[in-house]
Amino acid sequence: MSLIQSPALYSGGQRLNISEHAFGELRESSHLSDIEKLRIRLAEDGYLFMRGFFRREDVLEVRREVVKQIAALGNLEPGTDPMDAILRKDGQIQPFGYGWGLDNPAMRPLLFSGRIIDFYREFFGEAVRPFDKILQRVIGPGKGTPPHCDVVYMGRGTRDKLMTAWTPIGDVPMHVGGLMILEGSHRQQGRLATYLDRDVDAYCQNVPEADKIEEGFRQGVDLRPKEERARWTGNLSKNPVSLREKLGGRWLTTEFEAGDLLTFTIQTVHASLDNQSDRYRMSIDTRYQPASLPVDERWVGDMPASHTYAFHRGRIC
Repeated sequence: MSLIQSPALYSGGQRLNISEHAFGELRESSHLSDIEKLRIRLAEDGYLFMRGFFRREDVLEVRREVVKQIAALGNLEPGTDPMDAILRKDGQIQPFGYGWGLDNPAMRPLLFSGRIIDFYREFFGEAVRPFDKILQRVIGPGKGTPPHCDVVYMGRGTRDKLMTAWTPIGDVPMHVGGLMILEGSHRQQGRLATYLDRDVDAYCQNVPEADKIEEGFRQGVDLRPKEERARWTGNLSKNPVSLREKLGGRWLTTEFEAGDLLTFTIQTVHASLDNQSDRYRMSIDTRYQPASLPVDERWVGDMPASHTYAFHRGRIC
């Protein structure tokens, strides 16, 4: 099925305009064997989409373990193939959404060795430093991820050469809620400068009792005023339709398959389609950068802290 002939598609509860000027398919780079051509393609598009990058069976082995964990909670519809990850219809679902992939023995070999490390090593022209934290997403029916750029979550190290890798763990037809890239958004840094310079773990230090607030964070307590405690989550917009109309370009996606890889810069705007199916959508986010460049300390180490109070940083508001 072509993208333009697809049924109604939604993101964030908003029906997308799927006319040719507003919606399209990701450009494949699987055929580009020359690394310099891939660098040029990334500069042009802000992303690289490579079908069949991983061995399909290796990805499905990761999926089997995730499905086993979901099934152990009793979340899957009885009598169905567990690998289809169909939610039970009586609504008796135990929470299972975000995780760190620490208890899946097939996950780290797939993402921290072999072809993917070889690829980034050649692409960067030096040794690779992956972020240690793996973000596993298991998303049931409902709204997708709002538009955002990853730089606001992990921009304290290198910003220009840090890459996100999005790996579907199984086939992801569009109605199951795959990732979308906003075409040309990596070239919108001037218009998005205020957003791109923000940090989700920053707090206002030019306020009364700033010293007390900072000490509270060191002790794991949030002493900010109530209005500031309403934490900004890093989203660029809640409405992918109006955002596209404002910034231009098209929302780009595809029918993903197990083995595909979508990698993009941390200043590329992306979001996901709503999951309009009866099954879980599974994917993994990982990050890679040249080993010689500064790294965001929130995302590395034996037990990466990510967005804890210990890493809140003051800013002038």
